Amino acid sequence: MKGYKSVLIKDTTREEREEIVRRSLSCESGCENCSGCALGGGDPFKMYQPYIEGKEEIRDINRRFNASYGIH
Repeated sequence: MKGYKSVLIKDTTREEREEIVRRSLSCESGCENCSGCALGGGDPFKMYQPYIEGKEEIRDINRRFNASYGIH
């Protein structure tokens, strides 16, 4: 896909992964529009820390979170 940048750990640096998480969560503007804590996800940066550190793919973290709420 043209213009698509992979978010896989093997294709990104730690700094890029931090930016991916920050952009995805729209955390630049604070918590006003975020439901992560209300859904029991807690601090979204803690939730995605394994991805940022290069230990677990973001899709696997999302699958685990969704499964805990019966979302498929």
